[in-house]
Order: sequence, then structure tokens, then C-alpha cells
Amino acid sequence: MFGAGREYNFTRPNEKGEYEIAEGISSTVFHTVLDYYKTGIINCPNGISIPDLRDTCDYLCINFDFNTIKCQDLSALLHELSNDGAHKQFDNYLEELILPIMVGSARKGERECHIVVLTDEDTVDWDEDHPPPMGEEYSQILYSSKLYRFFKYIENRDVAKTVLKERGLKNIRIGIEGYPTCKEKVKRRPGGRSEVIYNYVQRPFIQMSWEKEEGKSRHVDFQCVRSKSLTNLVAVGEDVSEDQELLMHHPPQVDELDRLNAPFSQMAPNDLPD
Repeated sequence: MFGAGREYNFTRPNEKGEYEIAEGISSTVFHTVLDYYKTGIINCPNGISIPDLRDTCDYLCINFDFNTIKCQDLSALLHELSNDGAHKQFDNYLEELILPIMVGSARKGERECHIVVLTDEDTVDWDEDHPPPMGEEYSQILYSSKLYRFFKYIENRDVAKTVLKERGLKNIRIGIEGYPTCKEKVKRRPGGRSEVIYNYVQRPFIQMSWEKEEGKSRHVDFQCVRSKSLTNLVAVGEDVSEDQELLMHHPPQVDELDRLNAPFSQMAPNDLPD
């Protein structure tokens, strides 16, 4: 905990060379952790937050596992242990399954990657003349029932996002989407146009980028001119400060119909009808 070779170097000496520990840790949790130094086991009483206990164990370099932690709330304990297991498991999936696809996209000059995870039993049979009209042709397909089962849990998807962020990737999206596998039937539209109806299955997907600013030009960005015909009073109020200078140099033009429809009390002498 106090060594200079620690990966994250949790503790640092102050000006006097003293180490200040347990900062931000509640007295109740710290008192519970002290049992470890007496018996080698932490008996967690009811009311103690397992995530807080986990953070304290990480800070004090105490192994957080079922041999060390004994508590009544098995659900919270197993949740933390599952997060550890998911982190290690996804590290392996990333190196063995996902990274080769990302490297292949990078070699083609791509800056991002969209991967759909199908099961080993899934088959994709698209009509060559009428492919799905939703851009699926730009998606990479990964056949892996193991990764499919891993992504079924939203908690595992959250862990996977954390791992990808730790590895420096950007614009990460992981979720479940419908993916077309094969055509079901063909409809004939008026004029002889054909429409293919596809069968869609719900499968996990991963989308990520290795660029800092996805979709933004690094050269010239053309300015978008705001429309002045706003009807939202809140938006108009926000734009008043920006528009005052414009109105000083470019006074609004008064349409003839506006003059005729305006009450006499709001008209200037020159605007009164003859």
C-alpha cells in the first residue's frame, strides 16, 4: 500500500513524511475492516454498503473475495464478485474476438467500428437484389454464443463499457438491436416495385470509435445561420442579447399587411393609412 511500485499509488506522504489513510471512509466501515487485521475475515454487519466496503478494501489493498468477506446480503456480495469476473472475462473477449475486427476496420481506413454479436447458430441470408435498407452492410458480424450470453445482462454491458474506456476508446455504445437475418416474403408495390420483408432477431451490438472527435471536421466548419422566425418565447428570450446588435444595424422590415392589421394605437404617425 505504501510502496512506490504500486500501480495506482493510492497513498502519498505529506510534507512531514506522514501517511494519511482512510480519507473519505466512514468510521463504521473502517471499524468493520479492522477485523481483517485480527482474524483475516471481515464480518460485514447489516446496514453496511457492500460497494463502500469494496472501495475500502481496494484502498487498503485487502482482497475482496468470498474467503475474506462474510455478510448476510449475498446478493450484493455476489454482484461485486460478478463485476470482477465480468471485467476479466471481457478482457479476454476483447483481445480474442473484438480487437481483430477493429484492426481489420482500421486497416481499411475506418475510424469507428459497429459490431453485431450473433449466436453460433444464426445464419444471415440477404437478397442480393433487395438488401436491408438500413445500413446493416456497414456492420461487422461476430458469431459467438459465449459473447452473446455475456451481453444479455445489462450489468455486463456496463462493465464492458468501463473496460473499453480504460483502453482509450471513444463514443462507446453497447445495447440490443434488431438485426435482419433472412427474408420472409416479397411484397409487390404499385408500379411493379418489390419490397422484401426480413426476419429480425434481437442481438447485442458494440459501437465504438478510436478518434477523439467523431464526425467533426478538422478543417472548415460552415456556420449555421439561426432562423429569426422563432415562435417559442423562451427561445426568443435567450436570443435577445445576440439579436440586439443585429437589429441596430438591420431594422426589421414592416410588411404592408402588418400595417393594415395593426391597431391604431401601435402605429407610428407615418404608418397610419391614408
